[in-house]
Parts: sequence; structure tokens; C-alpha cells
Amino acid sequence: MTVTGSTLVLTATGTPPARTAPAAPSTARAAGRAPGPYRRLFALPGTRGFTAGNLVARLPMGMFGVSAVMMIAGQRGSYALAGAVTATGVAATAVVGPWTARLVDRHGQARIAVPATVIAVLGSLSLIVCVRTGAPAWTLFASYAATATTPNIGGMSRARWTHLLRDSPAAHHTAMSFEQAADELCFMLGPVLAAFLCGVLFPEAGTLVGAALLLTGMLVFTSCRATQPPVTAQPRRGSPLRALGPLLPLFLAMGVVFGSMEVASIAFLDLAGLGAAAGLVLGLQAAGSCAAGLLYGTVRARSLAACVCALAALMTLPWAAAAGGSVAALSCALLLAGMATAPTMVTAMAQVHARTPEGRLNEGMTLAVTAIFAGIAVGSASGGWVVEAAGPVCAYAVPATAALVVLAVALAGRPMRRPSDRSRVVRTAAGPDPQ
Repeated sequence: MTVTGSTLVLTATGTPPARTAPAAPSTARAAGRAPGPYRRLFALPGTRGFTAGNLVARLPMGMFGVSAVMMIAGQRGSYALAGAVTATGVAATAVVGPWTARLVDRHGQARIAVPATVIAVLGSLSLIVCVRTGAPAWTLFASYAATATTPNIGGMSRARWTHLLRDSPAAHHTAMSFEQAADELCFMLGPVLAAFLCGVLFPEAGTLVGAALLLTGMLVFTSCRATQPPVTAQPRRGSPLRALGPLLPLFLAMGVVFGSMEVASIAFLDLAGLGAAAGLVLGLQAAGSCAAGLLYGTVRARSLAACVCALAALMTLPWAAAAGGSVAALSCALLLAGMATAPTMVTAMAQVHARTPEGRLNEGMTLAVTAIFAGIAVGSASGGWVVEAAGPVCAYAVPATAALVVLAVALAGRPMRRPSDRSRVVRTAAGPDPQ
């Protein structure tokens, strides 16, 4: 025992006295293995319920585009019309999405998300009817544009985690890693499920099932009121667009990576004669990102600069593999390249959380997602142009270059520390953060 100033320090040199026993962990916990970070995460009350609804509602996000293309092209015989309709939907989402997110922040998730989802589902059903009945082409554009009211379910789920784990940065990092892995999983399985339903059942099946899943999942998600972030009546100060201005070019360039990589890979695999099996190879990139995202949630968060350095390096691998002409090598390269995307996205989204003004988190995350979608459109167009002009191998230079742009934007911005370095930590009687 020593006394320093007014502080009494007790140092145990042997068996702790009996009176300190209540502060020690229970015998069962001490004897057994400590629960992992994800097990601790979903042990929190209410988290399993809203996560289940979130996953069900998120799966259609990877289904609607493929379903619309297959349905319109199958019924109208025009891929140009199908592509134009889906492009209009993406453009409408870029405009409407941030406004929907702002309403969610202002009035609450359940109050806004449910009617917005109903409008989106009605738009999907209207698209089916218009395609089926041979309605004029403009009705297809109007119907699909109505689906732009679909709330950003991933953003709302992340907002719930942020509310629940606001005093535990390590657990918050694990939750954000899980959410990114869920994004990758849904965008990997969604197109496969949509293609299966439209091809095996009937052309409208993918859109019908997607609409049903979206509405069901959203109702389950919003019914979990206990975990919903509270809505404050205080005036909202600051602009998310202004606060995230330095980060939006980074998300735009990330979208270019995604869009151009997909187009280049499809073109290369089609030239190699894989045909329908190309989807399995493309899924390796999402699988690698999903696995890396889950793993990243169990370790300490890295800086954004470190993540984008790894991204820039690994995005050169598909280009090198395609130059060698080996499909097997390209498959391995896509798997490895995918493993760099989830950590980068998780760390970049942590910066969105740190920079977005209080009470406007959904709007801030939706702006980031909108920038990604815009980048995907640019990447798809530029990748397709390079494929036509110089071939699929050269098209892999587009995602590699875009990854370098991501690196340049990250290094040119203000120094960005790890989320755990900037977060406020409040210790409670429950003890320190277990991670």
C-alpha cells in the first residue's frame, strides 16, 4: 500500500483478500473462454431483432437492378431500354436518397422509413404491371424512379449501433465491420438470387420477391423501437455536405473501383468463354471483402492511410493476372483485391461518423453512399469504353488508377487517426471495454 498525494494505491502481492471478491469475474467466466467480439455485440438487448430485419430488407438492394434488367429485356427485347430505366433509378436515388435520410434524422426511423418503403414497393409493382401490359416506355421510367424513396437501411442500422455503442469505440468498430460484411454478402447473393428467380420461374419473380423481402424486413426492423436512435427537438446545426466535402471524392473514387472492376471482369471472363459461370468468379471479390470485414472487426482499427495503401497495392493484382491470361490467377487476384475493400470502407465510414454533425448521421451516410453509386456509374461507363477501345486487360487499369486516386485523396486530406483515437470513452461500473 502506498499513498501518492491524495490517492491511495493498493497493490496485491498474493492472494486477494476476501472483501475484494465481488470485483473479480465470476468463476464460470474466469474458467471458460471469454466471449468473442461478435458474441458480445449481439448479446446486447434488441440487437438481434433489428439485425434480422436489416438483413432481410438489405438483400433486395442487390436484386432490384438485375431483376429490372432481366424483366424489361425479356419482355421488351431491349437491353438499351432496360439499362436506361435502371440508370434513371440510380439518378433518382442520388437526388431523393439524402432527402429521405434527412427526414429520418428529423422525425425518426419508423415514422419515415415505413411509408417511404411502401412508396418504393408500389413503384416496383407498378413497373411489373407496366412491363407486363405493354405500357408506354415513359411509364417504366416513372415507376422505377419511384423506388428511389427506398430508405438507406444500412445507414439506419449503423445509426442504431452508433447510438447503442456511443461509449464503446472498440465495440462500435466491430459493429461497423459487421455492417460492411453484411453489405458485401447481400450484394454478392442478391444478383445470384435475382437471376435464379427470373430465369427459373418467370421474369417478374425477382422484382416480386425483392419487394416482399424489402417490405417485410423493414417492418421487422422498424418494429424494434427500443434500439431506435432518439429524435431531439434541438435545432440541427452544420451541413453534412460541407462537413463531408473532403471525403466525398474518396467515396466517388471507391465507386469507380467497384464499377470498372466488374465491367472489366465480365468482359475478360466472357472472352475466356466462361459464360454463366462468370458470376461465380465475380463473387470471389465480394466473398473476400466479406471475410476481411468480419476479420477486421476482431482487430484494432487501422488508419485510413494504411487501408488505402493496401487497397492501391492489391488492386494491381487483377490487372497483372489478366495480362497473364489465366482465369485461375484472376480468381485468386479478385479474392485478394476484395479483401482490401471492406477495411477501407469501414475506416472511411468511421470518418463519416466522426465528421457528420450531431443528429444528421443518416443524411451523412446516405451522402457517402450516393457518392459511391455515382462512382459506380462512372466506373462502369469508363470501364466499358476502355474494353471497347483496348480490350478487357487494359480495362483493369481503370480500377487500379482509381485506387491510386483514393490513396491520393486520403493522403492529401487532413491527418486521419484511428476511430478509437478520437472517440470519447466513458467507463462505467461494468468495467472496462472487453476488447
